[in-house]
Amino acid sequence: MSQQKLTIGLFGFGVVGEGIYQVLHELPSLGATVRRICIRDPHKPRNAPAELFTTRADELLNDPEINLIVELIDDAEAAYAIVTRALRSGRHVVSANKALLARHLPELLYLQQEYGGSLLYEAAVCGSIPILRNLEEYYDNDLLQGISGIVNGSTNYILTQQAKGLDYDAALRQAQQLGFAESNPTLDVEGHDAANKLSLLLAHAWGIVVQPHNLLRQGITRIRPEDWDYAREKGWRIVLAATALRNADGSVSASVLPRFVAPGNPLFDVRDEYNGLLLRSRLSDRQFLSGKGAGRFPTASAVVSDISARSYQYKYEYKKLRRSETAQLAPDFELEVYVGFDADNPVPESDFGEVYSSYRSEEGAYFTGRISARALLAAAWWQAPGVSVIALPEGAPASRRPAPVRKAALALAV
Repeated sequence: MSQQKLTIGLFGFGVVGEGIYQVLHELPSLGATVRRICIRDPHKPRNAPAELFTTRADELLNDPEINLIVELIDDAEAAYAIVTRALRSGRHVVSANKALLARHLPELLYLQQEYGGSLLYEAAVCGSIPILRNLEEYYDNDLLQGISGIVNGSTNYILTQQAKGLDYDAALRQAQQLGFAESNPTLDVEGHDAANKLSLLLAHAWGIVVQPHNLLRQGITRIRPEDWDYAREKGWRIVLAATALRNADGSVSASVLPRFVAPGNPLFDVRDEYNGLLLRSRLSDRQFLSGKGAGRFPTASAVVSDISARSYQYKYEYKKLRRSETAQLAPDFELEVYVGFDADNPVPESDFGEVYSSYRSEEGAYFTGRISARALLAAAWWQAPGVSVIALPEGAPASRRPAPVRKAALALAV
């Protein structure tokens, strides 16, 4: 397919936007030029000709010469207005805004089909890892059995430092100083960002469209020093894992939870701001992808890749969404978990289908066991201060025992 010349309207000129401008300027072989750049602050010094800049979105969205909008702003609602208006005009769009994409995916799918524009967003999931295109083009949803991974570089950096002995606050400050975490880190550390990314993975892996707030989610802020002691005693690490598993009935169980990982699991060696995804397929068995997931360069790399792909008329086909029988999100499933708590916030063992092991002392307590997602969400202690819930690694000693038939074990065999 012949290469199409792209004339770009760029929204945002932060570290990623400026990097993309420089790459396109230095690599004319990409066949893409930036015609206009929309910014918020006209007085800030910028490393590009002044005549390129404007504060008026209309100057980009109404310009007939611009055939590709690249949206790189951090305001999800403003990005929504830009992207939907561009798609309604039949233009093509590249975006890295996972919150916008995850929350509004059904509408964005409709606008692409109705008006003929396309939307690419590889940079929205796992930075430099080309996962969405692989899911679209390589994995048939009947063959893909599971995805488990570290999809947020900020939290993985924090957890890596905590594993070395830093406390949470010190690790967070370090991540912020290095530019891996925002000044307000809530979206990252409470698991919202990972849930946004998991919802996009579900759409491209199995054709499941789900709002991120409907996913089982807990971030890393509840992990206690005692939980790290437990992990070190076992020789495990703790990661924030986005996990989806295809069940025997065709449904998919999905969650974002802290998870213990043992040596031998490829995720065990994913450190700092790196992301990693473990995929299991019926035919190809286990495949692992890893790359940087936080920072300006991984994001810029993925955005430039989308621009290049669009120059050859690439678009997501969403074939799995269009099949007559698509997979559904499992309404309930079972988890094997470790629950840590203190004397002021006791956790009743009666909520669990089976308790594997338990420990109690004056300093605190924990037990491991099996619980349904529905029971976990209904439990008041699930969100109580001083209570941590961490998924057990598959094959951990605590779970090597005869157990009742499970609805779905939310873990990938590794």
